[in-house]
Amino acid sequence: MLWATAVLASTAALAGCEYTYEEGWRPPESVAAPATTDQPFQRNPLRNEPVSEAELADWVEEELLYTGRPAVHIGFGILAGGEIKTDTAAGLPAGTYSLGLVCRSQRRVSFTVRTEQYTQVDLSLRCDSTRENVIYLSEDSALSFRVESRSLANYAYRLIRLGS
Repeated sequence: MLWATAVLASTAALAGCEYTYEEGWRPPESVAAPATTDQPFQRNPLRNEPVSEAELADWVEEELLYTGRPAVHIGFGILAGGEIKTDTAAGLPAGTYSLGLVCRSQRRVSFTVRTEQYTQVDLSLRCDSTRENVIYLSEDSALSFRVESRSLANYAYRLIRLGS
C-alpha cells in the first residue's frame, strides 16, 4: 500500500511538469549560412573530353608524372568508340613493377594486362583518376596490354621496374 501511494504521488507531481520551447529562438548571428553558387557543377564536366592528337603527348606527361625511375614501357593513344588496341612489352626480367593507368573519356576504358599464363590487371577504369597497380613477375616474361573503349577516349599506361 505504501508503495502504491508513493507511485501515485510521484505521478501527480510529474503531471504538473511542462517543458516549452522558446518561440523566438534563432541561431547566433555570428553563424553564417553556407555559401551557395549559381553553378550546378563544381568541377568541369568537359575535363573528361578526349584531347586531340596534337595535345596527346602533353596530356600523357601531365597525367603520368615522372617518378624518378625510368619507364620500362609506355603506351598511349586515342581510341575510337568500339576500338581495341593491343601492345606487348617483351623481355621483362623477373621482379616487381609499378603499372600506372589513366584515361580521358566520358565513359570508362577497359585495361587488360597479362603474361602468357596469368591476367595481372583486368579493370574498367573511371576516367578522371589515375590507377597504380603493383605487378610481380616470377620469371622473365612478356606483358601484353589490351585497351578498349565504347566511346572516343585517350589512354596511357607506364610500366616502371621497382627495386634493383
